[in-house]
Amino acid sequence: MNLDDIAALIRKGLGRKPLDNSLTFDCGADGMLRLEGTEAVLSTDPADCTIRISQANLEKLVQGQLNPMTAFALGKIKVSGDMSVALKLGQLL
Repeated sequence: MNLDDIAALIRKGLGRKPLDNSLTFDCGADGMLRLEGTEAVLSTDPADCTIRISQANLEKLVQGQLNPMTAFALGKIKVSGDMSVALKLGQLL
């Protein structure tokens, strides 16, 4: 699964629960996925909150195989910026 496939899965959640802020998943060399409103697009624009996560773990996260809080506690997710935006992730997924 590539970032475009992951973006398509996330768009379904954004359709039900749009974000008020912007959130970026930074997957390092694999790219960045920006979420805002009902959109999920590949982008390098700055966001209110950035989550650093490997593409493999992001795939697990959107498929429900990785709990966001557990991933954060284990260091699989690193958050910078507005933490309240990151907390909305559980509702989105």
